[in-house]
Amino acid sequence: MVYHVKWEPFRDLMAMQDRMTRLFDETLSRIFKEEAPRGVWIPPVDIIEREKEVILKVDLPEMNQNEIDIKVEENTLIIQGERRFIKESLEENHLQIERPYGNFRRTFALPRAIDQEEIKASYKDGVLRIILPRKKEVIPKQISIETN
Repeated sequence: MVYHVKWEPFRDLMAMQDRMTRLFDETLSRIFKEEAPRGVWIPPVDIIEREKEVILKVDLPEMNQNEIDIKVEENTLIIQGERRFIKESLEENHLQIERPYGNFRRTFALPRAIDQEEIKASYKDGVLRIILPRKKEVIPKQISIETN
């Protein structure tokens, strides 16, 4: 008895791609786990560019304003702090903890166009908002062309 099996090259290709992706992910996760010390997390940041300023929005949920440190050193903006895990009562039994806790540090190189003396920060609803104004002379000036 002869069996005929239909060859499906795309199915085989997809299976091989899945195996390669898994292998790649496992290798990368091992590398990053070894390099990143325990208790370190990286809060996500949105960067918005406007004509007169650049705005950074940093997600720092359940932190107090006094737990966040912002400074400028040698044209580098440094945002750091610690989000502490606080057990609210002795009766609590956490079944799963996925939200990150621990120290964090984010650094951003500041372009020469930023006026470092006028940087402002505010914190509301777990979002740190940093306004990086551009220097006045760097804001492009539109020049109109005169007609003859």
